[in-house]
Amino acid sequence: MNLRRDVFQAIADPTRRAILLLVASQSMTAGAIASNFDTARPTVSKHLQILTECELLEQTQNGREVYYHFNPNKMKEVADFIEPFRKMWDDRFNKIEDIMKKYKSK
Repeated sequence: MNLRRDVFQAIADPTRRAILLLVASQSMTAGAIASNFDTARPTVSKHLQILTECELLEQTQNGREVYYHFNPNKMKEVADFIEPFRKMWDDRFNKIEDIMKKYKSK
């Protein structure tokens, strides 16, 4: 039984977040991605597997090379989850700002 990985567990790891930032602008091979890190290549491969399983990365075959590319649709799920919290904090900061302006004008 293959349980799909949770996207939030995947992005909790700083190395995986760094990988996502790398491939956000361009597709890259596993070797090109690994060359940006001071870890063993199998470690980077494991991170790529996790990111692929939770669909933050997608793979395309080009000849013998496999390219990894960012899946913005999956990241939108993360953004959609976070949005209500962002709005709540924006509202709170705006209220504090209003109180401070009233206090300052007295």
